Amino acid sequence: MNKLFYLLLNRTAKVALLFELAKFIVIFPTIVYFCRMKKIAVFASGSGTNAENLIRYFNIDHPEKQIVISLIVSNRPDAFVLERVKELQVPSVVINNDSFSPPKDRNQAVFPLLEVLATAKIDFIVLAGFLRLIPQYLLDAYPNRIVNIHPALLPAYGGTGMYGKHVHQAVIANGEKESGISIHLADSQYDHGRILFQVRCRIDFGETPDSLAQKIHLLEQEHFPRVINDWINGKLPQ
Repeated sequence: MNKLFYLLLNRTAKVALLFELAKFIVIFPTIVYFCRMKKIAVFASGSGTNAENLIRYFNIDHPEKQIVISLIVSNRPDAFVLERVKELQVPSVVINNDSFSPPKDRNQAVFPLLEVLATAKIDFIVLAGFLRLIPQYLLDAYPNRIVNIHPALLPAYGGTGMYGKHVHQAVIANGEKESGISIHLADSQYDHGRILFQVRCRIDFGETPDSLAQKIHLLEQEHFPRVINDWINGKLPQ
């Protein structure tokens, strides 16, 4: 009787062990995905203050967030962002217009930019002062994984030509009482796509484009890294 009880107990234990092992095999890939470092490529065309802020926040100050800026992509070889990131030891690459645009031959399956991103194992793309329209092939490769920051309260003051000081000049010329920043998903139009976050600032009497730019810069520095963190971790409203 004792031997029979031992065999039954041993068989039950084996079944339970196999069941737990099967559950682990099913959920293990999900655990690995959420525990591994998420890699971001920052696209920038200008001086790169937002790119530097993101690098310092994730790569230096908060490595525990498991998010790293792994690559800087620029469409301009003279963009100062390329100088900034040298000191911060983040790789950079310049993608010229031919490499950025879709192949003229539709049968051509080679996309140089996608190859660069795949080699760097990029998970998400952040546009930080990037002045090129994102092509459809890149949107298809990174669906809902490309985000842009804009120095105004979209949908107002967005679109072609609305970047940098041009935005602030237009806002002040129209007598607006407030401005701010918008962080949104990128799509096939300039400064379009679902808005993830906005924050406002007051426009004071006698405000100039330069003084407004300083206010907007402070908002970007304060909020952009946090919103990127929340977006990647699914903490923003879907």
